[in-house]
Amino acid sequence: MSTSEVAESDEYQGAKPSRPLEIAFAFVALAVTAGYLALSTQIALRREAAPGQIDARFWPMLLGVTGVVVAIAILVIALTRPAPGREDIERIQPGGVLRVVVTLGISGAFIALWSLGSVILFGYRIEVFPIATALLMAALMLVYGHRRWLSLIIYTVSMTAFVYVVFGMLLRIPL
Repeated sequence: MSTSEVAESDEYQGAKPSRPLEIAFAFVALAVTAGYLALSTQIALRREAAPGQIDARFWPMLLGVTGVVVAIAILVIALTRPAPGREDIERIQPGGVLRVVVTLGISGAFIALWSLGSVILFGYRIEVFPIATALLMAALMLVYGHRRWLSLIIYTVSMTAFVYVVFGMLLRIPL
């Protein structure tokens, strides 16, 4: 077997099993879901629900409890069983870590913009959510390699409009 064949076969081998990675992932999942659950208990209610009815906290709390239970199960599995094989997972590609960091930065900027709610510009109140969402989607599509401008604009505008109309207007969820 020549060195190029060895290098080529090594290139397509999956990542090695990693028990510390599995345990770290389980702890991160548990921390994130526990934080989500804690925040979901603090959702302000306009009025308390009558007995037997569902209020605004129900679904977020249900998701939070489910997430904590699943994270605990993942942690128990990570601690008690050997690390699973990762032959089906490719090695980290060049630029992959940078994309993750850029994605986190873009997401943080989106959250910061979204928290503004609305701004007054030239005497008009402008909702920030649709603009921030369109910018988020366009930026993420560019980071992950989408380059056709027409489809970039059409997809971004149509998905933003869909989310805004369904959640903001029809379901009347404050965005």
